[in-house]
Amino acid sequence: MTPRSTSGTETNDPHLRTLVRILLILVLALLVSQLWFRLPKDPQQLDPSAQPRIVTDRGNLAGDEQATIKLFQTASTSVVYITTSSIRRYNFNLFEIPQGTGSGFIWDDNGHIVTNFHVIEGASHFKVTLADKSTRQATVVGTAPDRDLAVLKIEGSAANLKKITVGSSDDLMVGQKVLAIGNPFGLDQTLTTGVISALGREIKSRTGQRIEGVIQTDAAINPGNSGGPLLDSAGRLIGVNTAILSPSGAFSGIGFAIPVDEVNRVVPQIIQHGRVYRAGLGVSILPDSVTRDLELVGVIVNQVGPSSAAVSAGFKPLRRAESGAPLFDLIVKIDGQPITSGNDLHSALYKHSVADEISIQIIRNPKSEQPETLTLQIRLQALN
Repeated sequence: MTPRSTSGTETNDPHLRTLVRILLILVLALLVSQLWFRLPKDPQQLDPSAQPRIVTDRGNLAGDEQATIKLFQTASTSVVYITTSSIRRYNFNLFEIPQGTGSGFIWDDNGHIVTNFHVIEGASHFKVTLADKSTRQATVVGTAPDRDLAVLKIEGSAANLKKITVGSSDDLMVGQKVLAIGNPFGLDQTLTTGVISALGREIKSRTGQRIEGVIQTDAAINPGNSGGPLLDSAGRLIGVNTAILSPSGAFSGIGFAIPVDEVNRVVPQIIQHGRVYRAGLGVSILPDSVTRDLELVGVIVNQVGPSSAAVSAGFKPLRRAESGAPLFDLIVKIDGQPITSGNDLHSALYKHSVADEISIQIIRNPKSEQPETLTLQIRLQALN
């Protein structure tokens, strides 16, 4: 018996032969159908006189459309596209590594650009593309990571730059129209519209610090919109687009913007000092877990700095009585607002500036037999 080659194409399997025939029939049918559709059609179905349709006159744009167009044309000249990179060394060579992109806007006549801290975080080189498509190098003036804000300054003349119009955020209402301009996914000068969905939201900065009073909007905000302006229907800046809530990482109808009143408080300090001088008491506090273990609600003062504002106001540090029982001041209210945690304390102080005078209610020695409730007036100091 002669062995059969395993590399040949012949077979005696009837099922395989049937399958091959079916495949051949299908291929032939496909070729015939393609040829059929390429054949000329019945001449009676053709119309040699066919012409493009006459365009219907549209008429004037609606009033709200005209207002939106005018607003974009005016405000977009203040919006910039930010590209960041960092320099890395490899085998004694330096390489510029792209870091990310984001949005920003022109703050003043001196060429200062406001954006989010997380847009420039970790980068060392910054390029700013203006609305006229020209690109400038920029340097960092300063940052406020706890507020997720940063200020850049572009190189060259600022003569032809158009600063953004600034509004306020303390009189906003849910339902009013808003517009966002930015560079989502690198698509520069993109306009999206929506409404204010909610006010008084809270998000966390890159440092974990709470940012309160945040604006929630359904105007489409996507990666690349960060740092761009949120505008009201008058074209005024009311917030800085910062974050989205999305399981996929793309727009899902919930975006957040830092309110402009906070921006207007922080940015001048960055421009003046390169940083934000936080207002504080001049004390250190114990962890919230200690307060909970003692079954108390508030913030326990641990140490009081020498020559601090807290010393002048009458605060006392943690100490022990002759019996060994702890004696301390428990902060329970600031300007009448309850303080239940360290975050509450920091958030309350963030709303104030250095030299502001505030009222603090404390309970002195709350675990003693004779606790004492006091109200102290303190002029806030600058913290390093």
